[in-house]
Amino acid sequence: MTRVKKAVHALKNRRATLLAAKGFRHRRSTNEAAANEALMHAGVYAFAHRRDKKGDFRRLWNVKINAALRPLGFSYSKFMGAAKKKSIALDRKSLAHLAEFKPDTFKKVVEMVK
Repeated sequence: MTRVKKAVHALKNRRATLLAAKGFRHRRSTNEAAANEALMHAGVYAFAHRRDKKGDFRRLWNVKINAALRPLGFSYSKFMGAAKKKSIALDRKSLAHLAEFKPDTFKKVVEMVK
C-alpha cells in the first residue's frame, strides 16, 4: 500500500482546535495538547451547566414572584397553593415576567387567586 502523509489533515485539525480555544488564557490557547484538554473540560461543563441553568432560572422566577407578592399580603408558597386550587395554570416564567414588567396585570391575577 502506498504511504499516506497526514500533513494537511493534521494541520487542519490543529488549526481547528486552536481556533476553538481562542480566548483561553496562557498555554491553553497556544499549545495543542493543553488546548485539547481545555476544550474537553469546557464541553463537559457546558453540558452540565445547560441543565443547571434551568434550575437557576426557576429559582430566580420564584424570588421575583415572592418579591412582588409580599406587598400584596401573600407569600410565594401560599399563592402557588391557592393558584393550583383555583386551577390557574400560569407558569412561573410568565408570572415572574408579569410581576416585574406588568405589575397591574399581576395584581389582577393575585385578586383572582384570593
